[in-house]
Amino acid sequence: MAFGGILWMLILYMTIFIHSLLFARGVYYHFTRTHIPPGITHGRKLSFLSFALGYLLELGVFLEKLGICHRYVICRAAYDAMPTKKDLNLIRKDLVFDGVPVRVYWPKTPAAGNRRGIIYLHGGAGLLGSIRACENVCCSIVHESDSVVVNVGWVISCFFFRFRLAPEHPYPVPVLDSLTAAIYFLKNAEEYGVDPNCIAIAGESSGGTFAAAICQELVTREGLPRLRAQVLINPFLQPGDFDLPSYQQNQSVPPLFRKQIIKFGLTYLTGKTMNVDGILKAAHVPPDLREKCRKWISADNIPEEFKARGYVPVEPAPFSKELYEQVKRGTETMFCPLVAEDDIIRQLPETFILTCEYDVLRDDGLLYKKRLEDHGVPVTWYHVQDGFHGIMAMAGWRILEFPSTQKCLQSVIQFLKDL
Repeated sequence: MAFGGILWMLILYMTIFIHSLLFARGVYYHFTRTHIPPGITHGRKLSFLSFALGYLLELGVFLEKLGICHRYVICRAAYDAMPTKKDLNLIRKDLVFDGVPVRVYWPKTPAAGNRRGIIYLHGGAGLLGSIRACENVCCSIVHESDSVVVNVGWVISCFFFRFRLAPEHPYPVPVLDSLTAAIYFLKNAEEYGVDPNCIAIAGESSGGTFAAAICQELVTREGLPRLRAQVLINPFLQPGDFDLPSYQQNQSVPPLFRKQIIKFGLTYLTGKTMNVDGILKAAHVPPDLREKCRKWISADNIPEEFKARGYVPVEPAPFSKELYEQVKRGTETMFCPLVAEDDIIRQLPETFILTCEYDVLRDDGLLYKKRLEDHGVPVTWYHVQDGFHGIMAMAGWRILEFPSTQKCLQSVIQFLKDL
């Protein structure tokens, strides 16, 4: 056999061997460290999806250790490969808003006047995600609420729209890009057939974080139309206490684990992979800041029914100034919207918050709901009893949908229609 043929055979065998090892590791990790609560409908489907995502992340870690690419490239490629469906009943255009790529959707049917506008921000912890992943959600909103939707992409890379993501572009680049796109749309809404006084901003997961942060920032800006509403779907809103009831109860529930959200958050914040143990034990929070935020970030503010599956108060570890110096920007409200001052909170627009029972981020949404209501902000809350993180993102993917997927989406659409 020629040398070239032998080399290709070796490469093939090595590839099979590596994938076999990663597969075996993935199986072991999945069945020893994940927990599918009986309250989740179609738990086996969630188990399979979690395994697939975990496998891609493990493959990414392996490639990073070889120096080929960083660990999130593989998952990004999977998002980019998601097919998009042509919809003959709407107009779709890829545009650039003040340097930020976006995809805008219009209904083809003529409108009697200007429509409402929706700015939609996808999730992915500032590391992953794609406008392709939430395309079905955006199209459904366009059709069913007769709105113009702006799906914020970010950097055009080869053939795809993509976030300016961490670790290449850590915080605050992604949220500032989102803010730039939102301001441009508010200023130029009528050019897109939108009533500038009827624009809502919506986001899922980290997109919900960005949406909340942008709402807070915009109340301080003069000369712009006010946002009509904010829609926060399973948002991450605080990095100060990872021992709230939902973090304890759902720490091993896929697809988002407690340690994983801290790893993602640290990489987004710093651009580096860090040890999560100190953050998990709240050693990064100065005593004075902890005392100040206790009235906002506390299990005492979580209704008792959400502690029924178990909750044990945990004392934080001793404060580490060194750790705090590494992550102190995480106390800024663009990263941690829950700790905004009262005079900002009371100016926020009507709000929709979606939480899921089996989501580690559930209590972030509950705490923000209380803060808003305490300051007179109208809140519509939709809680998904059998839901988990990312359940709404499955909308339109048929076999990947769960029984509550469409219920989540319809609750969002109904809120938007009523604005």
